[in-house]
Amino acid sequence: MQSNRRALALLLIAGLAGPTACGTSTPASKTEGGKVTIKVACQPAKSDPRNRKVWDDDVAAFQKAHPDVTVVSTDQQPCFDPKTFGPKLAGGQVETVFRVPVTNTQDVIAKGQALDISGLTGEIKNFADLSPATMTPYSAGGKVYGIPTSTYSVGLVYNRKLFTQAGLDPNSPPKTWAEVREAAKKIAGIGAGYVGYGEYSGGNTGGWHFNQAIYGRGGEMVTPDGKQAAFNSPEGKAVLQFLKDLRWSDNSMGTKLLVGWESLMQAMGSGKTGMMLGAPDVVPDLVNKFGGQIADYGIAPFPEAKASLSGGEGFMINPKATPEEAKAGLRWIDFYWTTPGQGAFDYERAKTIGNPVGLPNNSLFGDSPSGKKIADLQKQHATLPVENFSPFVEGSAAVPPKLEPPKAQELYAILDVAMSAVLSRKDADLDKLLTDAESKANAVLAKS
Repeated sequence: MQSNRRALALLLIAGLAGPTACGTSTPASKTEGGKVTIKVACQPAKSDPRNRKVWDDDVAAFQKAHPDVTVVSTDQQPCFDPKTFGPKLAGGQVETVFRVPVTNTQDVIAKGQALDISGLTGEIKNFADLSPATMTPYSAGGKVYGIPTSTYSVGLVYNRKLFTQAGLDPNSPPKTWAEVREAAKKIAGIGAGYVGYGEYSGGNTGGWHFNQAIYGRGGEMVTPDGKQAAFNSPEGKAVLQFLKDLRWSDNSMGTKLLVGWESLMQAMGSGKTGMMLGAPDVVPDLVNKFGGQIADYGIAPFPEAKASLSGGEGFMINPKATPEEAKAGLRWIDFYWTTPGQGAFDYERAKTIGNPVGLPNNSLFGDSPSGKKIADLQKQHATLPVENFSPFVEGSAAVPPKLEPPKAQELYAILDVAMSAVLSRKDADLDKLLTDAESKANAVLAKS
């Protein structure tokens, strides 16, 4: 689901979007006479000239610092496309430095499609500062196969203005599901057209949010061996019961069935929907794409969180790369993607060109020296109301992250049915919905 949002947005860093450039004859990497040419992913598209210039300027600066390296950029956007990634990877057409979301890393490693960089991690100068949790998806068998560059966890995104209108304290967002329910009723009571709590029902987004909610309640999507569904549980039923209560007992969810990513974002951007589940990158999207006002939004920790759905992206090295090419590729990652104060973390420049600065996105490095420096730079150059996000920052630090299950998209499609039924039918049978979904999910997981 990350691809929908980070549209799943990601990035917290740059917000890259544009036309897709499929296929190229440019080699992934090349070494001649001591000089190295590498191909790197994620150049912003021509339709985003501001961020493209930033990228191109950084490429020039990198090449000046490393005169033996030539960088060839690809501007396919999104730079991870699930429809083309598999074929490109299998055909050896990925870049020297290619992006992989955490949901795909273990599969890439298992198929031998990423280079073992265990002996080269010294090229990332602050490698030791990376959080062990963020490194786990990029490691296997005691070896390192990639470098994480963005990560997120889910919280409760809420409209502070509506909280005030409803007589709620925007500086004290709900901490329990019971408080969420009460806040939703008060917001819906503002008047016609106001919705207390928004939720998805289809397009794989319904199942995706079911995953977020069941993790938060301490439940599981699949068994530890990944071979059977585990969501037909008290926690899974509680997710559906909560939504059923809000929709049919409280009438605090409105009457419009929200399907894909855009529908709920439009509802939140309209200023008439009070709360939704989401990661911090939801906020700039609400403002830049859906007409929301930046000062209106706050983020709180996931209510009663026992875990939080976590995701993110990072970079791996083409297994065909020579040692020289691999080193050059890792130096590029170090230069642009992991060094505080430059590249993706050049917040002074981001502020100057009008990019948002101040979203909580420091879990890559935590309280390490790099993490503290990034946090200081964010505060120094913030363009967003960082105080609105402080509940999330303070409350989410101790919540353990949890990755998506295997066959995530297939499971989400199956659970869309249950989510849609609960939100569209007052007589929906929760036990039957979960049992039917469990049967279908087991059939999918059996093929793993």
